[in-house]
Amino acid sequence: MIARAPEIRRRSPWTWLFAALGCVLIAAAVTWLFLLIVPPVSRASALRTIAVGVVANVSCALVGTYLVLRRMSLLGDAISHAVLPGIAIAVIFTGRVDGWHILAGAMVVGVLTAMLAQGLQGFGQVSEDSSLGVVYTSLFALGVIMLQIWAPHGHLDVDCVLYGAIENTALAPPVRFGGIALPPALWKLLPVLGIVCVFIAIAWKELLLVSFDKALARAMGYPAFLIHLALMGVVAMVTVASFESVGSILVVPMLVAPAATARLLVDRLSTTLLIAAIAAALAAVLGYLAALAWNTSTAGMMAAVVGGELALAALFSPRHGVASRWLRNLFLAAQIAAEDIVARRYRAEERGTAVPAADASVTWLVAALARFRVWRKGWLARQEGKLQLTDRGRQHARSIVRAHRLWETYLATHFDLPSDHLHAPAERMEHFLSAELQKRLAEELAGQPLDPHGRPIPPE
Repeated sequence: MIARAPEIRRRSPWTWLFAALGCVLIAAAVTWLFLLIVPPVSRASALRTIAVGVVANVSCALVGTYLVLRRMSLLGDAISHAVLPGIAIAVIFTGRVDGWHILAGAMVVGVLTAMLAQGLQGFGQVSEDSSLGVVYTSLFALGVIMLQIWAPHGHLDVDCVLYGAIENTALAPPVRFGGIALPPALWKLLPVLGIVCVFIAIAWKELLLVSFDKALARAMGYPAFLIHLALMGVVAMVTVASFESVGSILVVPMLVAPAATARLLVDRLSTTLLIAAIAAALAAVLGYLAALAWNTSTAGMMAAVVGGELALAALFSPRHGVASRWLRNLFLAAQIAAEDIVARRYRAEERGTAVPAADASVTWLVAALARFRVWRKGWLARQEGKLQLTDRGRQHARSIVRAHRLWETYLATHFDLPSDHLHAPAERMEHFLSAELQKRLAEELAGQPLDPHGRPIPPE
């Protein structure tokens, strides 16, 4: 049998309209918070600091999306720690703590980290997490020792490298280039963000294929290992460039959390990248405002905000959220209970007896929602002082009872089941058999008029 390809779900225009309206409301709320919290004399420096945070976080989120897709989030953590020896070696040889040589040294060690982890995994026959744990902790320890030895010589602040110093970016004198004056950190981060965007645009197809099916990429002749190394090099570059703003330790949530948040909300890669970038930018703005309001670490508050975004997505994601699943189950239970109400009345009318009591196992909330659904659908109406089925309710109840008895008859015809074992499965299936399936069951049963208990099967 040939499996059918999964259908691509297209968003309705209303979905995009509500998304755009939500973005406008969020932007208005953030602007109001900014004007409320930041004093007028500090707004220029605050905007410079927020710009640095936004560019650093968006760069991390874009490359981190591919790490999350490839289930390699720990590799981002490993690279962010293991590049420390590259920074230390660059400082030792040049005597400077800034410049592109720092970035180059870190990229070399970042790629070396990925290669060492894969080599240890392949030749050493150890698991992926074990190889990453061994490599990155060893290189990180080596980097810390080298920084402690050479930091006094190179004037490299270990706390700045580990925890970041985004609060100090606005204090540095702006650097003017091409008539535009920006903080030095922003001049360093903007080219990095540009390289990330160009890399993703050029290698879009290759990254997409390698991220979702590496074996297929190899079979089609794509250099999967070279693409992997290129991605690791870009991750290392972004990680090191973000050191001054969010620090080595705090860059890890920026690599993972925005992408994980986006993955909980959408499935398409392009939309995932967009939402991850928006979540990262929003974390930068809200983190700065929260840190200013509570007088605490800006980088730490940015990481806390992006963690909060992930928690909200885990709770309210339309498909995977805990609250969303609970609501779906609640409404499904209410729908089944409402259909049971009209089906019981239909059977009572059929037998000419009193309506049996409602199911005692249904909770009060499900029962209330079921009664509301029956009223909203117009299935019952009060006639002569009593609740009676309306024409619409009788038609729907007849369909439910028909599905129940068709399924019982199908089970009795094709399975060797005793008659007292037929009701329970039919009670569950009666709510999910569409008109098309009922028609196919009736054709399969060759028009049998009675169910296994001798009761008539209602017509369509």
